[in-house]
Amino acid sequence: MKLLIPMAGLIDKEAEQARLNKDLDRKRSELKRIGNKLGNPHFVEKAPAAVVTKERGKARDLESAIKQLEEQLQKIAAL
Repeated sequence: MKLLIPMAGLIDKEAEQARLNKDLDRKRSELKRIGNKLGNPHFVEKAPAAVVTKERGKARDLESAIKQLEEQLQKIAAL
């Protein structure tokens, strides 16, 4: 069950946008770091397969989280 509550007037729009942007910047930075690691052929060749798989999973999770944060920012901007 999903419950939707109108948030207009209940939250500080600017503070929430600042919080989401800070989290978004942190996740983008982490995704870039992982992307650089996975883009390094020496890392991919020498690291155990489990480590490479784990890093790829982290990248997918971060991409999903970034998409959700971007959607939340759009919703808050529309309030």
